[in-house]
Amino acid sequence: MSRLENDRPLLTDRNDEEEEERAYDETEKVHIVRDEDDNERDLEYGVGCGGAPPFSWRKLWLFTGPGFLMSIAFLDPGNLEGDLQAGAVAGYSLLWLLMWATAMGLLVQLLSARLGVATGRHLAELCREEYPTWAGMVLWIMAELALIGSDIQEVIGSAIAIKILTNGILPLWAGVVITALDCFVFLFLENYGIRKLEAVFAVLIATMAVSFAWMFGQAKPSGSELLVGILVPKLSSRTIQKAVGVVGCIIMPHNVFLHSALVQSREVDKRQKYRVQEAINYYTIESTLALFVSFMINLFVTTVFAKGFYNTDLADSIGLVNAGQYLQDKYGGGVFPILYIWGIGLLAAGQSSTITGTYAGQFIMGGFLNFKMKKWVRALITRSCAIVPTIIVALVFDSSEATLDVLNEWLNVLQSIQIPFALIPLLCLVSKEQIMGSFKIGPLYQTIAWLVAALVIMINGYLLLEFFSSEVSGVIYTGFVTLFTASYGAFIVYLIARGINFTPWRVKAESS
Repeated sequence: MSRLENDRPLLTDRNDEEEEERAYDETEKVHIVRDEDDNERDLEYGVGCGGAPPFSWRKLWLFTGPGFLMSIAFLDPGNLEGDLQAGAVAGYSLLWLLMWATAMGLLVQLLSARLGVATGRHLAELCREEYPTWAGMVLWIMAELALIGSDIQEVIGSAIAIKILTNGILPLWAGVVITALDCFVFLFLENYGIRKLEAVFAVLIATMAVSFAWMFGQAKPSGSELLVGILVPKLSSRTIQKAVGVVGCIIMPHNVFLHSALVQSREVDKRQKYRVQEAINYYTIESTLALFVSFMINLFVTTVFAKGFYNTDLADSIGLVNAGQYLQDKYGGGVFPILYIWGIGLLAAGQSSTITGTYAGQFIMGGFLNFKMKKWVRALITRSCAIVPTIIVALVFDSSEATLDVLNEWLNVLQSIQIPFALIPLLCLVSKEQIMGSFKIGPLYQTIAWLVAALVIMINGYLLLEFFSSEVSGVIYTGFVTLFTASYGAFIVYLIARGINFTPWRVKAESS
């Protein structure tokens, strides 16, 4: 076999693009209404003109949706648990880090959206096309593992919320089964169009915002301490681990794949440069607004637990399972018991994140494997990958809060391991003119993006080192971890090296 054939990716050039899997069919896309000025612009400049039309509120509304679906990953139960633990252990002192971590997450998501708009393909599809078969398969497996780990946390979070809201009548495993049914709700809503699905997510985000803002109002945290926490960076030996956790849980691997696919739900004429630039501009505004909302919700949760439990004996023992009862004991009943307010917000977070997880799973599977399958079949497969192990987890750990917390730590490690396998391909692809054309990012943007990626990867590396040094012992386990670490590092080096000397498959085939 020749070197060229050996490097051949999962998808070669095809003349018939109808055979390829696409994120959205043309009939599913949202039509962007053309203004009269747009028609005159097309007549005057023709195909390929640059620049972007003036701002339009109507168009911003039509482009609004993908960024808010993407922002759900910043509000999933795993993030909420990180928020409450950071507040309880570190008080207000890590709010500045929460803000900057959200900003770093925004940068990564904007790159993902840019990739999807400029190329008309999402990250999973491009990885399939531009990497050799073996590398593409490794990236796919890693993306699936990250998705399963995230989904287990989200489903468990929903199940905990259901247990709270039913006063413990429904056990954890029953909540898991109920949450599993959201797959079919998702399919039902999708039949009515992408805008209807986005409207449901808007309601869920609004539910979270109202619930946690209500808690914020009842807790009455100190305004001056809150402002100092946001503006003045502080770290100590006691809070360093929580600080690392705040940054580590912001960027979710499956969310990087998801956003590049979601932006393709809008109809954008790729022949017109100004149309592509217009879409990028509106998605930038929309994503910024969405992550500002998510930052405020995370801030509400952190400050409520900072006010109630910082410097108390309970600070180190709070988790998702007991947080509601601790809040109830601290702040009392009120007009509406805070326990149920917490439960409603947690349920909205869990349900919305599990549905977006199902959505991301469809894009990841379809993009990497490139086979057409009915949506209900693919959603059922994606859902089952998480639900089956989650039911087992719920049955085994329902009576042990401490064990459930340990499981959560292992799942965080699983997702941390996968982060480079989403970030590195993304940065390599958006930096290449052969892929992005005139919409590739410039040297300054590249430098900032790589610094952010390096920081996130190093922080997650620190988490992994801390975790394995405390959890792994014995010659066999140590040898296994050493072998895994060497393979893991070698693959990361390969991805970076290939990105530096990147030559897309189509260019190699033509030169041959």
